[in-house]
Amino acid sequence: MRVLGVDPGLTRCGVGVVEGAPGRPLRLVDVDVIRTPAGAEIGNRLVDIADALAEAIRAHRPDTVAVERVFSQHNVRTVMGTAQAAGLAIVAATRAGIPVALHTPTEVKAAITGSGRADKEQVASMVTRLLDLDRTPKPADASDALALAICHVWRGPAQQRLAGALEAGRAAAIARRASEVAR
Repeated sequence: MRVLGVDPGLTRCGVGVVEGAPGRPLRLVDVDVIRTPAGAEIGNRLVDIADALAEAIRAHRPDTVAVERVFSQHNVRTVMGTAQAAGLAIVAATRAGIPVALHTPTEVKAAITGSGRADKEQVASMVTRLLDLDRTPKPADASDALALAICHVWRGPAQQRLAGALEAGRAAAIARRASEVAR
């Protein structure tokens, strides 16, 4: 499975591509950070990020795009920029016909380090070890994007099976109700 992870941000948007399967060694395909100047007009920044994300998807042809689920922070301005960049990643993947998965920061930290309370240095250290890299990807946005991709490689198939089972259960319950009403 090839997963493109996106750590969304307006100034720095991490993009990491990983190949692997649960229980098998992981392989780094690519890692990059899309940068936009903080002083630039917001529309131009968003277009630059959207174009770069679309190009990364075209170049790497991932099976899934894993995006950090935006969570509420005290700094509304930061949340807005993060949410805007996350939305661009979701749209780029959807336009390319690629499924999107959202993972919370706590979920990613727990998958990578075993603790949902791990700090950025711990996550970066584990990403370096898991991908057998000579040095830690910098800045943190790069290692965070790789951590998202790794999280999805490991957890995505199980989550998809669970979602499918839940949907099948819902469909069966609806069919039972319809049958009961028809009697």
